[in-house]
Amino acid sequence: MNIVPIINTNDAVVPPPEPNSDLQGVNVISIKDNDSLAARLAVEMKADLLIALSDVEGLYNSPPGTDDAKLIDIFYPGDQQSITYGTKSRVGIGGMEAKVKAALWALQGGTSVVIANGTHPKVTGHVITDIVEGKKVGTFFSEVKPAGPTVEQQTEMSRHSGRTLASLDPDKRSEIICHLADLLTEKRDEILAANKMDMDLAVSQLPPAMLKRLSLSTSKLNSLAIGLRQIAVAAQDSVGRVLRRTRVAHNLELEQITVPIGVLLVIFEARPDCLPQVSALAIASGNALLLKGGKEATNTNRILHQLTQDALTMHGVREAVQLVSTREEVEDLCRLDKMIDLIIPRGSSQLVREIQRAAKGIPVLGHSEGICHVYVDADASVDKVIKIVRDSKCDYPAACNAMETLLIHRDILRTPLFDQIIDMLRNERVKIHAGPRFASYLTFSPSEAKSLRTEYGDLECCMEVVDSTEDAVDHIHKYGSSHTDVIVTENEDTAERFLQQLDSACVFWNASSRFADGYRFGLGAEVGISTARIHARGPVGLEGLLTTKWVLRGEGHTVADFTEHGTMKYLHENLPVSQPLTGQRDSN
Repeated sequence: MNIVPIINTNDAVVPPPEPNSDLQGVNVISIKDNDSLAARLAVEMKADLLIALSDVEGLYNSPPGTDDAKLIDIFYPGDQQSITYGTKSRVGIGGMEAKVKAALWALQGGTSVVIANGTHPKVTGHVITDIVEGKKVGTFFSEVKPAGPTVEQQTEMSRHSGRTLASLDPDKRSEIICHLADLLTEKRDEILAANKMDMDLAVSQLPPAMLKRLSLSTSKLNSLAIGLRQIAVAAQDSVGRVLRRTRVAHNLELEQITVPIGVLLVIFEARPDCLPQVSALAIASGNALLLKGGKEATNTNRILHQLTQDALTMHGVREAVQLVSTREEVEDLCRLDKMIDLIIPRGSSQLVREIQRAAKGIPVLGHSEGICHVYVDADASVDKVIKIVRDSKCDYPAACNAMETLLIHRDILRTPLFDQIIDMLRNERVKIHAGPRFASYLTFSPSEAKSLRTEYGDLECCMEVVDSTEDAVDHIHKYGSSHTDVIVTENEDTAERFLQQLDSACVFWNASSRFADGYRFGLGAEVGISTARIHARGPVGLEGLLTTKWVLRGEGHTVADFTEHGTMKYLHENLPVSQPLTGQRDSN
């Protein structure tokens, strides 16, 4: 009848309680509170789902607010021994113990149960609709226990093993990466066979640009192996590097040293080559790593992760890199703010935006779009223009560092250079979308661009006209994404002005936008390209996965020693960072 009955215990007429009958195989549960009433009613109605709203997020393994209390996402009947209950609920007579008892009884009767927080709609959102839509909210009671560990358990395993990884000698971290590079070539046939399975399934479902990213080849694997060996060399001087040394006072020395960030969560779409690259960078920087790959690359990701763990095993840190294979939504992973220190998305602008919205308590490193510009100045060389524009657009149109907008100085219009640019783009089958100014100069113009802020990711680009270098800079600041932008000119003063005024992560003079890449920069590989303003910017390699800590070594020093009546004075002398610590303490 489309009526939802809302019933309170006070309104219920029920048989007297039957002593000790609950959960003993008897078909009744004693009605003592709202929880038991709800369970009884749900089972009698043959309901599919019972939602019990509480004043806490769900069921914890110990009373919420106590040290080490953890929310249990899925609770199984056999887990009862691991729970410690606290006091009764603040808003009713039944505490969490009563809720669990009622939930287990309902589960036994064929009704699924979720316990969640319903007290703060502005904080918890539309909790009922979220649960019905299958989002990970509260505690879900289930009789079926999955075979593998939960994502929370995987994160704990990764963090624990990652700390051991960070404490290894640099040589050992390098050995692991070199071994992984060897495995990529030794196990090439197995990797390509798994990739073919993914390609066969995806060929009718993915656009050509994504298929190209999904595809692996012998040459791609060889390039990956070369990049990994570069990272192995860089790993020798990464963790524990002294950046600054200061003699604060007599026998009181301060160091700032590099350390891993902690646990990284890298979410990537149909690009399996990302997995060994990111794994190697995490290993080199001593970070634990949680990987969530796109389902399109399931088979390829599985074997690449297996090879990564095989390499890690040689020094006893197999669990430092984990692949999330359960059907966790990105939103659910972004809730793990107490376990994950940094999220790095690798994929479409939509994916990055979703993660930036969902990750309220975790920093996100990345860029939402790659709207890269090439500006052809009035003083540009014909040969350089043709080479750079062709390479920037056509070398790999799906890449985030491919040219999406071509800006032309007004003086180039109706010149042989302009005709050559158009002919080259037509020969390369690049579809041109005219910007409003460009369209106004032409009698028969190409289709007008729907937006000057478009990432095409294919053999398409926008073309627009500007009056000067300053106009080009203004256009890029207005419509660009602060990723990579290029000027082609023979005028050094113009070029330097462009390089200094433009506020993008990468700015190039007479070079293709495709050079914006960790491997091409000599970083070995990259976890992504960041357009953020803090921490790391541009292609993020090994350095971007490190932070610092301060180490102070004293001999019983106290702040009181440095007061007006104290016996010590601050020196604040800068010391050479290469100076070994041993034997450098003042002896006089």
